[in-house]
Formats: sequence, C-alpha cells, structure tokens
Amino acid sequence: MTYSILLVDDNQIIRRVLRGMFEAVGCVCSESENGQNAVAEAGRCRPDLIVLDYSMPVMNGLEAAPLLRKVLPLTPIIMFTMFANEVFATQAIAAGVTAVVSKEQATHLVPKAESLLKSIRI
Repeated sequence: MTYSILLVDDNQIIRRVLRGMFEAVGCVCSESENGQNAVAEAGRCRPDLIVLDYSMPVMNGLEAAPLLRKVLPLTPIIMFTMFANEVFATQAIAAGVTAVVSKEQATHLVPKAESLLKSIRI
C-alpha cells in the first residue's frame, strides 16, 4: 500500500532529501515550509503521516502540532529536529507529537515512520 507523507521543514534541501528517502520506499509526499502552511496542507491532502520540524518561521513545530492533531486526530506526527533530547521529547509529545527523531539520526526516520504506519493499519 502507498502512504502519503506531509514533509514540513523550512529548509528546501532537507525537504528534498526527505522526499527522496520516502519516495524510495513507495510513499507519495507533499510539502510545507512552516507550521501554519502545514495545518492548511494537512486539511487539504489528509496525509497518512506528518514529518514536522521544530524550528521554523511563522509557526514552529510545537505550535503546529496541536493544530495538526485537531485536523487529523489519528495521524502520526514525527518531530524531526536537531533539538531531540528527553525534555524536548516530553514537550513535543504533550503537544500532540507521536515520536521524536533527531536529524543527527536521519537513518532512523523511515523505519520509525514505517513502524507507526503499520501500527495504525491505514
């Protein structure tokens, strides 16, 4: 089954790399450059999973997560960030994020996404 992924990061190069990683395993991707646009895009495209950066202009990932959760209450959200530590992960999960993956461990992102998608059996 093909999954749809919403990639949210203000860095176009990171979005391009993530798109390549997810398309390589058969996913279809859409993109947003900040949290505010991501909320609108999520409502429009109804992705199976959201990969969300923390540090972005206009609206950061912690601000966007609860709004995304309202739009798509069952959709997994992975916070993909350089700020991955225990304290931040606790804040992110409280905001509605399902999991946190460090950008320093980017190879963990696709397996984590696959695991979350399989667990909800879309």
